[in-house]
Amino acid sequence: MGAEPLLAIVGAAAAPSQDGGDLTPVGLMAEAAAAALGEAAVKKAEVDGLFSASAYYYLPTMTLGDHLDIRPSFSDSANIGGGSFVAYLGHAAAAISAGLCNVGLIAYGSTQRTDGKRRVRSMTEPLAYEVPYGALWPLTGYAMMAQRHMGLYGTTAEQLAEIAVAAREWALLNPDSGQSHPLTIADVVDSPLICSPLHRLDCCLVSNGAGALVVTSPQRARDLVDNPIYVWGVAERSESRYMSRLPDYVTSPAADTGPRALAQAGISLSDVDVFQLYDAFTIAVLIALEDLGFCAKGEGGRFVEDGKLRPGGTLPLNTNGGGLSNRHPGMLGMGLLLEAITQLQGAAGARQVADARTALVHGLGAVHMTGATAVLSASSWSP
Repeated sequence: MGAEPLLAIVGAAAAPSQDGGDLTPVGLMAEAAAAALGEAAVKKAEVDGLFSASAYYYLPTMTLGDHLDIRPSFSDSANIGGGSFVAYLGHAAAAISAGLCNVGLIAYGSTQRTDGKRRVRSMTEPLAYEVPYGALWPLTGYAMMAQRHMGLYGTTAEQLAEIAVAAREWALLNPDSGQSHPLTIADVVDSPLICSPLHRLDCCLVSNGAGALVVTSPQRARDLVDNPIYVWGVAERSESRYMSRLPDYVTSPAADTGPRALAQAGISLSDVDVFQLYDAFTIAVLIALEDLGFCAKGEGGRFVEDGKLRPGGTLPLNTNGGGLSNRHPGMLGMGLLLEAITQLQGAAGARQVADARTALVHGLGAVHMTGATAVLSASSWSP
């Protein structure tokens, strides 16, 4: 690792009215952006880089720029699914290092829950080789992955359920989650079967939400805030737009991006204090745990069944409840980053992981078709 991190995060915020249902996605982004800029003590006029992906807007950075009255010199709306915002950390680091921009705003917004009450047209194109067979993406894809994992390795519904139970226990420590009742393994496996072998409680919530990050060079960050969050490693990978072309239904891009991000940061998994992994479905977490190197392929079920993912366990994972029990506004990568930052700032309240100074965030896109991994740290940590 070099002496300097790749990037500094100087502001981070969720939209205050994310659950109100009264704003558009870009309106929620504007709320989150205003809060993040305020935390960063950065004026809107100083932002010269915009980064955003969206299922709502064909030209998301232009829509956001118009809404905020920002005319950036650098824009990036590359969309690799829900992990796009993790990947943007690497994109922003490269752009700032190259002098293409100085201060970047990374933003996301969704009104997915409100949209359930009205007809909304997504910008996503139909998957021509798969839609004719009646697949409901991404649910069908993850169900196929779960069936394959169970068939190959004997993974059980009860082992998958442990991931949902752990997420709920973390959510109960998070007043923003709105959760008030714990789950049991039986609750999960007895919940309605949605797409075999996945039950309703194996599946993420449907939420509104938005978030924003303000990023800049590590050198400039020291003049803006006392305790920036540093980014030490970022890696991304794309496999295929179609699940039918994936080479392996039980291996994800995390097998590539995890080791590369950790190597760039110069650390190993044992050096990381807290983990935020994209949990649209329980099987997605199980496969990511294996591919990131916590256990061998096929051993994920046995790895999680002892409760190590729960509060007080040895692997603090998705500490706000994640997409399974806190919030999942369509693309979860921004939410993963916000929770990692909250933990590194020591601001997580009852769910705070003691002495959390390093975090690994892993986002994915569609049905493990893409992946992005980042290693972050508190400013007090040095390699």
